[in-house]
Amino acid sequence: MSGESGLKSYKVVTHGCQMNVHDSERLSGLLEEAGYVKAGPEGDPDLVVFNTCAVRENADNKLYGNLGQLAPVKTRHKGMQIAVGGCLAQKDRDTIVKRAPWVDVVFGTHNIGHLPALLERAAIEKKAQVEILESLETFPSTLPTRRDSAYAAWVSISVGCNNTCTFCIVPALRGKEEDRRPGDVLAEIEALVDEGVIEVTLLGQNVNAYGSDLGDREAFSKLLRAAGQIEGLERIRFTSPHPRDFTDDVIAAMAETPTVMHQLHMPLQSGSDRVLKAMRRSYRQERFLGIIEKVRAAMPDAAISTDIIVGFPGETEEDFEETMHVVREARFTNAFTFQYSKRPGTPAAEMEDQVPKEVVQARYDRLIALQEEISWEENKKQVGRVLEILVAEGEGKKDDQTHRLSGRAPDNRLVHFSKPQEPVRPGDMVTVEITYAAPHHLLAEGPALAVRRTRAGDAWEKRQAKPAAKPAGVMLGLPSIGAPAALPLAAPAGGACCGD
Repeated sequence: MSGESGLKSYKVVTHGCQMNVHDSERLSGLLEEAGYVKAGPEGDPDLVVFNTCAVRENADNKLYGNLGQLAPVKTRHKGMQIAVGGCLAQKDRDTIVKRAPWVDVVFGTHNIGHLPALLERAAIEKKAQVEILESLETFPSTLPTRRDSAYAAWVSISVGCNNTCTFCIVPALRGKEEDRRPGDVLAEIEALVDEGVIEVTLLGQNVNAYGSDLGDREAFSKLLRAAGQIEGLERIRFTSPHPRDFTDDVIAAMAETPTVMHQLHMPLQSGSDRVLKAMRRSYRQERFLGIIEKVRAAMPDAAISTDIIVGFPGETEEDFEETMHVVREARFTNAFTFQYSKRPGTPAAEMEDQVPKEVVQARYDRLIALQEEISWEENKKQVGRVLEILVAEGEGKKDDQTHRLSGRAPDNRLVHFSKPQEPVRPGDMVTVEITYAAPHHLLAEGPALAVRRTRAGDAWEKRQAKPAAKPAGVMLGLPSIGAPAALPLAAPAGGACCGD
């Protein structure tokens, strides 16, 4: 079903990490600049783009299952096109067209800017177009973008990764780290603030390695401080750092820059020194806990989250207990936990002593139970605190039934709160007192203590007042996070960042 005025409609389905979500913004911007319009909830889009992940075990099955369900849709929808991009496309290349010959375009992580031209070529030549480049042609931030949020935005400061973790295929698919110039990053943030954005998240596959490509080991902390000087910007976050590169100057910048939030996502992966060595992670348990101790000394209210892999090849019960020990000591606010799965092309896939599935599952269940207990205990410490909440759009799935609104605290905890009597818009700030804590959210059941209308709320309201139009120039930023709206197929939501 074409969009208004006969324009073709599109839908981008995103699987994977924050970098993929950010790339999908670029893909949407490119398509709208080329004359497409975003598909509505009814009917079949004229174009479906899958932006894929290659890290999780079921990435292949997820993609080919979705493509299989779209085949009959395409048969009845004359002129419909299907494109596949992202990490799995970079890895599988011609295999995608062989397994799903109804796909029109396959493109990789380094040439997302070519998508409109490839679609046009596929339509003219009546044959699939497969184009995979081995190195980045254009830094993604130079491309047009369609972002869904008026108040919060991703800002990419680097692409690629120089690490060689044995479980991770991302460096092979996204290439070596390339850093943006600090002036370009700050100019993008200033442009976003001028549009109404009040929160930015600095994004990189290994975000605190920023500067290695520029020859400045303190470039990241300097960038945090410089961003903190931008008038109108209220919240700065970043993801995801690596313990190897997490230095004292970064901790000082976080503690001393008021607009840098006291929130840190620090991937652990394993608490066992032996397993960390096998993973080619360049830190050990003592170093990791030392970072946590320094962060908490500088920022006692810091909320710290992590990534953990259970069942890495050769992991013994003693190794797993070391991970449990770190979880108890670090007291993470929450943890993204994964069962190890073989990924072809990674050294870990060829390692001996693969841990039996039933053992991995049992350990995973124990870890989840421990982390749930800790998350709940840490959240209970928030009861009685007065917090300013950035009102979000789409964060609270039950808000309509409960007559509540939802948003994020400064440390990024999810807070549901009673609707104030005065109108409140996404992007506005509401001050509340926390009255209840659950493992994964906080609740403020009393009346709002204050409501602060913001430029971000104004920007959201302005966006609602006029129909979506073809964007003029470059738009930049952050989409809402969560499961994509349903196509004629089930489109699973993305996971945590995969390159850490």
